[in-house]
Amino acid sequence: MERRRGEALESAILEAAWDELSERGYANLTVDSVARRAGTSKPVLYRRWADKQKLVEAAVVRRNVIQQSPPADTGSLRGDLIATLTELAERRGPFLAQLSLLLAGFFAEADTSYADLRELILAGRRSGRDEIMDRAIARGEIDPARLTPRIASLPFDLLRGEAMMTKRPVPPEVIEEIVDTIFLPLVRAR
Repeated sequence: MERRRGEALESAILEAAWDELSERGYANLTVDSVARRAGTSKPVLYRRWADKQKLVEAAVVRRNVIQQSPPADTGSLRGDLIATLTELAERRGPFLAQLSLLLAGFFAEADTSYADLRELILAGRRSGRDEIMDRAIARGEIDPARLTPRIASLPFDLLRGEAMMTKRPVPPEVIEEIVDTIFLPLVRAR
């Protein structure tokens, strides 16, 4: 077996941590189980991450960065939101519900939140949501004075909440209701 180093080793460890988290949840994940699964030793993990929390945090951030795709650009705010929310619902919706359960112990132990984790995932990069809103402002579809950070996140938060509450894919009619009935009336330029 070839000895892995650098990025190849780190990638194997983070993939193993993600798999352990997905199968066991945070509470039952151990540094030993991740090391075994990655085919390495605990000291190798501890040289890179101070503890289980930091290891899981790195695995979640890596997985989310890998899975990010650019937001839809249909030429309209409504089209961009519906296309982007639909893709998120189809690709990641059911997993969002599962992830909240798997990470419950992490959030309690680390005294952190989804918002904190989201900031780590973005790491100073602009989010797809920000791109969608900026394009809509440039096209004159949104009154920037009406677009607060909370309102900008509203369609995405509602999609996440729906996925977590129902543990099912979010249907197209719910996405359209989120966009047409709730979000657009709040931000449209008058």
